[in-house]
Parts: sequence; C-alpha cells; structure tokens
Amino acid sequence: MKLVFATNNAHKLEELKKMLGTPFELLSLKDIDFLEEIPEDQDTLEGNASQKSHYLYNRATLNCFADDTGLEVEALNNEPGVYSARYAGPQRNAEDNMNMVLEKMAEIKNRNARFRTVISLIIDGEEFQFEGVVEGEILTERQGAEGFGYDPIFKPHGYNQSFAEMDMQQKNAISHRGRAVQKLVEFLKARYQ
Repeated sequence: MKLVFATNNAHKLEELKKMLGTPFELLSLKDIDFLEEIPEDQDTLEGNASQKSHYLYNRATLNCFADDTGLEVEALNNEPGVYSARYAGPQRNAEDNMNMVLEKMAEIKNRNARFRTVISLIIDGEEFQFEGVVEGEILTERQGAEGFGYDPIFKPHGYNQSFAEMDMQQKNAISHRGRAVQKLVEFLKARYQ
C-alpha cells in the first residue's frame, strides 16, 4: 500500500518507514513531485493537520497523512500552540521563539507545558486522526544542543534532561510525535495487514 507523508523531511520519513515496515511504501512530497506550498492556516493543530492532508489528497489523489505539532504552555493560555513555528514572527526562527517563551515565563512559577502532535490520515477519502501528547515543564534557560524548535527549554515529566539533551532514540520513545506515529502505525497494521 502506498502512503504519502506530507513532508520533505528525509529524517522524519526514514523514521516512519522503519516503524511501518514492509507492507507499506512510504513516499515524501518530493517522491511524487508535489511542489505546491501546502496551506496551514487553521486555528487548531487538528485543523491544520486535516487541512494539509485534505489538500494533498484532493490534488494527488493518493492515500496520505499530515501532521501538526505545537507547544502548549499552561500559564500562557496554551500559547504558542498552533503558532509555535512562527510565535516570534513570520521568519520562523527557533531562537527567537524560545526567547519569547522564556521572556513571557520569566516571572511565572507555573512552568507546566506539553507538546502535542496531531496526525490526519486520509485513506480512500476517509479521515482518521491520531494524537500524541507529552507533559513536561518549561526550563528557565536552554539545556542541550540536540533536537530542534523548543527542545532546549522543554523537560518532560519524570526526566532530568531536556529534549535537547536526549539522543534521538530516547526522545522518540517518549515524544509527542512518537506517540502519535505509534497510534498511526497500530491502526494501519491492524487494518491492512
């Protein structure tokens, strides 16, 4: 079964290929020569993931899935949320985004936060959604150099390292994206193997 993942991130694609196994042929946007910019202008993660997968399915007519991820900080009314990538402006700069969160959190004692990923899968025109969540806290300063985005300022509950201090395998085992992908994989294997 062919499945298109609405991404051009080779690392993400390779990781999912390993999790899905042989009955599925996982393709990237590049693999199907899909060069259009896929819109994501909804005000929820669910809405963005759904918009992206529907956009791709309606144009490529291939079974596909898309994801959207956000950092939700309790004391900031769950900001940055759906605006995580562009929190500090349209330049989508991770350093600026982290600085903005750290500045807003400077005097706040409640550091609770969570990362949330939503995957929208479309098979033969029918949509299924899968969510992955990891609870944690916002650190007072950056820790670690691995990962990307907000990883240096997010420490998952039950761990004494930030996501940026963990190796990729350790992070993927507990991450929001890893949990959402696991649900997707279990669904596909149960239904199509």
